[in-house]
Amino acid sequence: MTRRLSPSARRDQIVASARTVMVQRGLAGTSLRDIAAAAGVSLGTVTYHFRGIDEILSAVVIAESERFYGAVVEAADAEPDPRRALQLLVDPLFEEGADVEEHWRIWSDFWAAVARRPEMADAYAQRIRHWEACCTRVIERGSASGVFPEVDPGQAALKLAAYADGLGTQRAQGVPGLTGAVARAWMTEFVDLLLGPTAYRTGERPSR
Repeated sequence: MTRRLSPSARRDQIVASARTVMVQRGLAGTSLRDIAAAAGVSLGTVTYHFRGIDEILSAVVIAESERFYGAVVEAADAEPDPRRALQLLVDPLFEEGADVEEHWRIWSDFWAAVARRPEMADAYAQRIRHWEACCTRVIERGSASGVFPEVDPGQAALKLAAYADGLGTQRAQGVPGLTGAVARAWMTEFVDLLLGPTAYRTGERPSR
């Protein structure tokens, strides 16, 4: 017998079960019946809370973004050194382990779905771009303090997010040789190209 839960708790249960199924089978191999079975509820219960797979995927991505980036963003915002703060944002993205692999598998499926239906991302942009928004804040204060050169913080953060997503998606696809360590090193190189390899203050330039 299905345990009685509040509507919000039942929705959270379905989202958590959907994440498990999607990680195991991929989005293309996941059906509403699979999610219902994993959650231990009827198909009707799933469709009562969600209109379809796309809406469930979006809910999974929102929950994943909040879970995966929450502590990372908090630590970066609290770090007074902007360059160190950026490193705190970058390092966890490519750690070795099942949790990180699963995270990028979910993101890879989401961006593939968004490529077919761009409106999916528009509806949830503010709720899934925690990492990019934090990068913007860090770069903004780094530029203001002279640690970074004068750049458009939003554009620079978007470039970092795009490069990170590309590396993460390639990792999710199992590209040979692209280990977590390699991805992290490439990401650090890109940060250096974008914001300078050494911290400097106004009037000073990085040594060559």
